Amino acid sequence: MTTERSHRELSRPLLVLKNTLLNPASETLLHLISLRASQINGCAYCIAWKESPYYAARERAALAWTEAITNIRETHAPDEVYKERQNNFSEKEIADLTFAVAAINLWNRLVIPMRSVPGRYQPRKSRELVKGA
Repeated sequence: MTTERSHRELSRPLLVLKNTLLNPASETLLHLISLRASQINGCAYCIAWKESPYYAARERAALAWTEAITNIRETHAPDEVYKERQNNFSEKEIADLTFAVAAINLWNRLVIPMRSVPGRYQPRKSRELVKGA
């Protein structure tokens, strides 16, 4: 038995577990958990979006733009990333994407130096939940 075949066979129970856990309500949360654990563990297989064949061109453009803006001092928003962004998004989407990236970067730059204590944030209840209460 080849190593690759053995890995596939041993991975099947994990895929069954993943598919059992997935439902529309939890899918985003499970992806978030997977991303964070992969970041902590340094799993290039899980978080190496540049090398992964599983991202659409639009997703790749958004990730590259996010990386370029977040690392603006080093990248200066390279022309090739700028062009990919232009090819995949409308002007409104570009503005929204850029502001979204800038917003999370601003939050990072506020909470990190202020030594904000994680876990204190409580999201507002949505209007639907408030109406139903």
